[in-house]
Amino acid sequence: MRTFYLSLKYLAVVLWSAFVIFPFLWMLSTSFKTANAVTAGAKWLPWVQFEPSLAGWQSLFGGVGGINIVKPYLNSGIVTLSGSAIALVLGTLAAYGLSRFTFKAGPLGNGDITFFFISQRIMPPIVLAIPFFLMLRFLGLLDTLPGLILIYVAMLMPIAVWVMVDFFNSVPRGLDEMAWMDGCAPVTTFVRVILPNAVPGLVVAAMFCVIFGWNDFFFAFTMTFTEVQLLPVSIVALNSSVTPWWSLSAAAIVSVAPLAVLAFVVERFLSRGGLAGAVR
Repeated sequence: MRTFYLSLKYLAVVLWSAFVIFPFLWMLSTSFKTANAVTAGAKWLPWVQFEPSLAGWQSLFGGVGGINIVKPYLNSGIVTLSGSAIALVLGTLAAYGLSRFTFKAGPLGNGDITFFFISQRIMPPIVLAIPFFLMLRFLGLLDTLPGLILIYVAMLMPIAVWVMVDFFNSVPRGLDEMAWMDGCAPVTTFVRVILPNAVPGLVVAAMFCVIFGWNDFFFAFTMTFTEVQLLPVSIVALNSSVTPWWSLSAAAIVSVAPLAVLAFVVERFLSRGGLAGAVR
């Protein structure tokens, strides 16, 4: 019976893995096809079912009918990483305060403040487009990297607060009390005691921030014109009267690759076992 259940378990894992990997294999094979190979139907094996071509990949680096994806790629990396880092720092500080201290503004308390942060992600981005546009125009930051970073900080900080408040609530308050008994100030307690035990939460929050920032199209499109272009906008620019599936597939692989690498790198940090035995 145990062998039967193990077989079912591994079969489920294999089927789910195939379900997840199949779209990426489809994109990979399509990226090496020509227009005729794409319209001829489903073909998977290069040199067997179709003659592979590098036209889709060449179009990403200034080829005929394509774009140069290098600068938008770097711009997306700068904006996403900078915005995520600043949002993570500010969001972590705000989350620690909401988790450990009591705030009161009339009938409003910590729960209401936390919900206010989360509600910024519930709000449709189009609602914020005009206020953000006017703010950046007033500051002279329209169509600039600093302007986009500022927008991304405002967009990503609620995610960091939401994740870190829940994580800090799960960290025993006894850690703070022991640090205070040893003479640590609240700031020292946060930096030297709580943060080292909050690494898994920081990793999760950072991953969410990077994913949402990297995939954002709306603000990257509405807050830029000609000077700055991010990766999602440049990929959309590949479209023409005839959809170039080969170029779009290559662009999709290139855009997903950093997130996949990031997930593999940080996977080992996603463990909540670091608090075991922390309270004496």
